[in-house]
Amino acid sequence: MGTAVPYRITVLLLWAQAVAGALTCRSLFWDGASFLANMLESGGFHDFYPSRAHVAWLTETPTLLLARAGVRDVHLLAIVFSATLFAIPAALYHLALARLRRNGTLLAAMIAAVGTVYLPTSFFNIGEHNITYALVAATFAIALTRRDGARDGALMLAFGLVAIASYEVMIYLGPIAAAVVLWSQRGQRDPAGRMLSFMAALAFAGASLVSINSAHQYWNHPHFVLVREATLDFWQNMQFVIPLAALAMIGMVGLVYPTWLRSRGTLLPAALMAVLLVVSPWVREVRPETFLFPPSHYVARTAAGGLLALLMLLSWAHVALPKRLRLLAVLHEPVAGRRLATAMLLLVLGGAIPEIWLTRQWVGYLAWFRGVVTSQTGIVSARDLPLDRWPYRLFAQDWTYPALSVLLRNAPGQAVVVAPNDYLDDRPFDPLCGTVPRLDGYAWR
Repeated sequence: MGTAVPYRITVLLLWAQAVAGALTCRSLFWDGASFLANMLESGGFHDFYPSRAHVAWLTETPTLLLARAGVRDVHLLAIVFSATLFAIPAALYHLALARLRRNGTLLAAMIAAVGTVYLPTSFFNIGEHNITYALVAATFAIALTRRDGARDGALMLAFGLVAIASYEVMIYLGPIAAAVVLWSQRGQRDPAGRMLSFMAALAFAGASLVSINSAHQYWNHPHFVLVREATLDFWQNMQFVIPLAALAMIGMVGLVYPTWLRSRGTLLPAALMAVLLVVSPWVREVRPETFLFPPSHYVARTAAGGLLALLMLLSWAHVALPKRLRLLAVLHEPVAGRRLATAMLLLVLGGAIPEIWLTRQWVGYLAWFRGVVTSQTGIVSARDLPLDRWPYRLFAQDWTYPALSVLLRNAPGQAVVVAPNDYLDDRPFDPLCGTVPRLDGYAWR
């Protein structure tokens, strides 16, 4: 199998996920329901943190423009919001894959990023990390295949400007991206291209400074404390650790026996782990405590950022370092690149199965929750609903129940599901977190 097939299939799967995610309104999962409700109620951007504002502006603008144009169909607005959240990273990864498709080893690294960084953390697609990681991946792809000085410089500058206020992982991804952008200027004679590249590097360096300031400001915030404590809990996400194990096996054997990377043996670890991914939705039938859990996408996002940095640095080393090392020489052979690209494609194909399974479960949960809202009136206590049972527990987040309830209404006065903030009485919302939006004039159609 050449590199064209892994490239095309990976791109096809990226856009298939984007279409499916849009049509199933995946943006309403977890925090997304509160984000959309706040946007529609305020008529403006919902900036969760100022240091992530640029990603919010990018993803929320289409939905807000439709709302300001008079669209009041919440179903349509949720589809558009979901489509934007999926289409932007899909387009960025598509660009990165297209730039690297003629180099099998670099293409394999980018397919690996899709299969081990993006797919296992994208169910939480409201998270800014999805676009931030894709921005960095696309920047590396352009820098490593630099052709047109001005156009490529302008693209990297645009990505850097968005990255300035994107996500706290730019603390370490920012300097790395700035360095590869500056390195890409070697041999460039176009003054405009050099100037744009220099500005792009400054933007990525600025993104690191903004992230450092944000981390310092929120260091003792309870949410940030929980995030730091959960950094090593990525093992909870089977969709992440299974392909990660495949990368580890291929990497360790390749370091010891570089010529093995030319052989079909490279496909064996990937195939085994792909099979595990395929059967992962049903492991619970054998071991009940082991199951796919969408919130684990949120937990694994920090480790995924570290893995992305490693993949990008290895790609840079592949291009920049001399081929005197045996491993690098083998990786520059087309046959090794083709084998690795095919192996990474197997992981992406395997990862598509739990993605499909979780999406089907999400559709069922959303339909059930909407049925609760539209069939009752007044306040409905979450304690009276089976939200802690399978499969509803996969998607439940108590503080977003009110927002999701109001979004799913098709008539005024229908039910609002609330979770009590103590064990003495039911209160309609936690005033410090979730709220009950009004959304007058909006309805789910």
